[in-house]
Amino acid sequence: MAGHVLILGGARSGKTGFAEKLAMRAGDRPLYLATAQALDDEMRERVRLHQQQRHKRFATLEEPLALPAALERAAAMHDVILVDCLTLWITNLLGAGRNVAQAVDELAAALARIEHSRVILVSNEVGLGIVPDNALARMFRDLAGAAHQRLADICGEVHFVVAGLPLTLKGERLTESTPATEARSSTGTT
Repeated sequence: MAGHVLILGGARSGKTGFAEKLAMRAGDRPLYLATAQALDDEMRERVRLHQQQRHKRFATLEEPLALPAALERAAAMHDVILVDCLTLWITNLLGAGRNVAQAVDELAAALARIEHSRVILVSNEVGLGIVPDNALARMFRDLAGAAHQRLADICGEVHFVVAGLPLTLKGERLTESTPATEARSSTGTT
């Protein structure tokens, strides 16, 4: 399981672009596993833009809730799977009344069983701001933080992306010729 990667960063930090470049280098049959649910016009537009910007080599699978099972099925056909994003998945679980801690445990167990595919998990770091003013937002922040810690422990690499620049927290330190540099130079955005 040392090949799995967790990429954290704030909103619009460049984490997805960085993850896409890592995925393109990691395999020949990449899958983009999207957890978003396009429930309003703004989200539909964000999904459309993500799809438009994504490299055409990616197959796409949308799965808002059953992420562990979807990963295990996808690993049979794809050598690299980019999951974008865990914080939306946690939001979906909360909205469906699911036990988030149990779902994260199931995700960790699924990752342990996936040996021949590299999984790249993207998530928003939400614990760097002020303490949220309501109980639901505080619970979400705490659940996301616990999920990040659990997954960082089992992933072979962990990167934090700020202003399009990856900081390696765990694993091999990236150099200037890394996917983040390529992402900024080839697309202009990440």
